[in-house]
Amino acid sequence: MVGYDNTVKNQITKRQKELLEIIYEYIKNTGYSPTFEEMREKLDVSSNQSIIDLLKKLNEKGFIRKDELTARSLAILSLGYKILGKSPLIPFLGVASGGSPIHSFEISGDWRPISNDVARLNEDVFILKVSGNSMINAGIDDGDAVLVQTKKEFISGEIVYAQVGDGATIKRFVSDDKPPYIYLKPENPNYPVIPFTDETNLKGKVVSVLKNGFWKPVK
Repeated sequence: MVGYDNTVKNQITKRQKELLEIIYEYIKNTGYSPTFEEMREKLDVSSNQSIIDLLKKLNEKGFIRKDELTARSLAILSLGYKILGKSPLIPFLGVASGGSPIHSFEISGDWRPISNDVARLNEDVFILKVSGNSMINAGIDDGDAVLVQTKKEFISGEIVYAQVGDGATIKRFVSDDKPPYIYLKPENPNYPVIPFTDETNLKGKVVSVLKNGFWKPVK
């Protein structure tokens, strides 16, 4: 169990914590946050307003937020996991290519527990499964799961999750002073670089790869 100090404990009421526990268990068991009807039933209240008021307080105190990645809108933040003493849940969004860009698809309703050390990175993280072997020299093999942290700014040399047109891929981002200047670089000499175009969009930085049951940083 994850401990928390009295300062954090005093920030949440019994009723607020009961609703937070309901949200956690529902996401863990179904992959989705509960509806108002489901929260009313579990909390044994008759009005949506009671749920709205509790959710507002949980949001204001930093225990939950609305999450655009999920099929329903509630997501528990790190402080919420801490107050519950629960392992964080991270969405598994689908498959990205470790070769040529392939279609990336969302697997709705699938969440995975991860360690608290990994969760400290940021709440805006998700898991992808790698298909292909273009990143083997970076320690990312076909079938590996990687943890991706969403970002808006990227540094040359980072391993990234990128959308290229209708496809998605994992490569090293390179910004150079010679042609092709900005491109996605595989970590396998059998694959070509992918020059940037107007259809290239960097979505996140790959921060960890799952190996033998442990999350290891990528370089």
